[in-house]
Amino acid sequence: MSALIHHFVVHRLIVNKEEKIEAVPRDKCLAVTPEIESLAHQINHSFNAKPGKGVGHFVSEAPSISSVQPSDDGEKTESSDGQSDTPSTHDVSGFAEGLKKYLSAHKAGGDNVENAFHDFSLDATNRLVKTLVDTGTVETGFLIFCQYEFLATQYLMITLLNTRSHVEVTNSLDLSSREHLDLAKMQLAVRFDLTQLDVQPEQQRYVSFIKGRMGRKVSDFFMQFVGCEELVDVKQQNKQLISSVDAYLASESLDPQEQHQHREEVKNYFKEKIDAGETLSVDELANRLPSNDETKNNFAAFTDSLENPLEKEIQPDPAALKQLAKFTGQGGGVSVSFERKLMGDRVFYDPATDTLTIRGIPPNLKDQLNRQSSMD
Repeated sequence: MSALIHHFVVHRLIVNKEEKIEAVPRDKCLAVTPEIESLAHQINHSFNAKPGKGVGHFVSEAPSISSVQPSDDGEKTESSDGQSDTPSTHDVSGFAEGLKKYLSAHKAGGDNVENAFHDFSLDATNRLVKTLVDTGTVETGFLIFCQYEFLATQYLMITLLNTRSHVEVTNSLDLSSREHLDLAKMQLAVRFDLTQLDVQPEQQRYVSFIKGRMGRKVSDFFMQFVGCEELVDVKQQNKQLISSVDAYLASESLDPQEQHQHREEVKNYFKEKIDAGETLSVDELANRLPSNDETKNNFAAFTDSLENPLEKEIQPDPAALKQLAKFTGQGGGVSVSFERKLMGDRVFYDPATDTLTIRGIPPNLKDQLNRQSSMD
């Protein structure tokens, strides 16, 4: 990640002697060193590689109780300033207010910007502790705040990481035990696209976060902490995109080999965007797929004609890469996985009889089946 790191700070959450969640804050931001830049890169890469993220926005408005005064007959009346009988709204996210205050200081510049970021991180850390207490959740670890600029876009990353011990050999061949941040098990992280929040907040796509696997809502309290709600299910959105690609390639009367080549092109495009941390563009993808210049029919036009058209910009889900490469499924004690290019060559499906035929069984599976047959 060739990025400019603006600010980086880490605080710690622990369970104290009274068995209560407590924040152990750092007194100032860390100096941006090559080590910090490397860590920021690793955190960003780990976040981009996580499948099944959600996209959303701040829950920014809610009726203000004080702005609506019921009359004796229970009807809503005008507030004391005579403005309107329509409930006014206020920001329900203290986190959003704190972020807004910091961003104002960041735009203004000056010598106190780093202190403003540190103050914002402290306020947010205390807010997270309160959320943990309110929800009865116990989470400890290192809470990292990082603001960086990448490809002319400003981001804020917040993640709660635990550590993992490892043993290393010293120069004198002694063994020592150390702790390192366990990025592989990152489960609580949220990233804000500060540029979109500033320029196009109405799109409500400026927050992305990691969702729990297998339906576990491990991120619920974390989203409550920042005052956000999910607007787009990235996983489902990517499934729709892959299904649309399959339908489009089928409509172009391509042979199996050509379809495989175009899926590889789509897969490469996915990888490019995931590695860069960028969103997919349906128009860009259309330029990589076959089109008909005479009828002006291409993938973008095809998706526009669908009953549920695709959004023009989609956050890529790493899990979708598997869907492009393989057919997989499991249930009833059976698990099957094979490359898409084998369909119609070594693997055949008959929907009438719901039968899957495989020619050329993998040697290790064949060996197990033969041994079992000899025992029967």
